[in-house]
Amino acid sequence: MRLLFGSFFTFLLAAVVGLGATWFTLTRGVAFGSLTIGAWTAWPKSGSQEIDPYAHASISRDGELPIGIGDGVAFFARADDKGHELDGRCTFTLSGMTPPARYWTVTLYNVGGGLVANAIDRHGFTSQEIIRDVDGRFTITVAPQARPGNWLPTGGIERFVLVWRLYDTPIGVATATMKEGPMPAVERKSCS
Repeated sequence: MRLLFGSFFTFLLAAVVGLGATWFTLTRGVAFGSLTIGAWTAWPKSGSQEIDPYAHASISRDGELPIGIGDGVAFFARADDKGHELDGRCTFTLSGMTPPARYWTVTLYNVGGGLVANAIDRHGFTSQEIIRDVDGRFTITVAPQARPGNWLPTGGIERFVLVWRLYDTPIGVATATMKEGPMPAVERKSCS
């Protein structure tokens, strides 16, 4: 009887740990082969045949189509450079330069992956419409209230995610190092 009870308990414990780890991996976006530059994290192999099983399951669960490895890479930021979560009630800035890319977009999403509703119906910027400084640098202000220049409204939501997509870029294709170029800095300026 003890052997049967011990075997059943061991099987139940293994099932809970295994299913819990799988659930955590799928819901938190954890995958192998990540490339992190500052606050930005990408999974360059997500759009290739070398995708790991957890990333494949996460993509299948969400129904999102990843960017192909030859087309570009998508970087995600859920916190600023100091680790503060991106809160739509606060003001953040994205500033600096981007790695070499033919074209890029930056888009603001809610944590569920949907576009954030706002009064002016602006959800992101592209490399062609951004206002730059004389030296080519730029600053995008992400805030609930209107700001001059490149302003991306948060709609005052509690949490959001920024996605920076680089198209036709060497990032993530050849090597996984920061030598290929800097990503814009993400900095919290104020929080109400």
